Amino acid sequence: MKSMKTYQDIAIYGAGGFGREVLCLINSINQIEPIFNFIGFFDDGLSVGSKISGHNVLGGISTVNSYETPLQIVIAIGNPQMMKNIVDKIDNKNVEFPNLIAPNVVIYDKSKIKFGKGNIVTFNSLLSLDVEIGDFNIFNTMCAVGHDVSIGSFNVFNPRTQISGSVNIGDLNFWGMNSSIIQGKRVGCNNIIGASSFVIRNINDNSSYFGIPAIKQ
Repeated sequence: MKSMKTYQDIAIYGAGGFGREVLCLINSINQIEPIFNFIGFFDDGLSVGSKISGHNVLGGISTVNSYETPLQIVIAIGNPQMMKNIVDKIDNKNVEFPNLIAPNVVIYDKSKIKFGKGNIVTFNSLLSLDVEIGDFNIFNTMCAVGHDVSIGSFNVFNPRTQISGSVNIGDLNFWGMNSSIIQGKRVGCNNIIGASSFVIRNINDNSSYFGIPAIKQ
């Protein structure tokens, strides 16, 4: 007798625009191979039962932490510190954080890419080889990551961010649309790289950089 496939229950934390995009990502993964059973959204700012793209808002942090069966959760929040704050509040051992990678993402050598947990890599992005990626990073549409790159956790790379080879990036950095960094440079933690900015020097911590080349503000 053929066994029935067991689908993984999955929910999205964050019912805004990016949350709806992540739902499209989940649906595209399921079209290739049915894996997930999407059960709805979690969001502290919306009332339970609200409808987002035809799906229910299930509650907030307290609902997540009281969930009694295994559940995959994707954190769809485009703010690094807010993302970390939410993750830090989730202490339910039934909850796991999958890596979601769009079916059309190009990976040069899958055996030489290391992911932590909770990462989102969206459509038309590219990852080279010998890349190490921590936890809860967002690579939005058409991002590119070169060879020998190390990336920490809770970074948000907005569409068309370009990371050259041998770059080291810390935690909690926000990269604006069309931003880029040349090879061999280092970026610390908790920085903002403005849209269309071009990083040509090492960056420390807790600062904002804008322009071509990117200058500390």
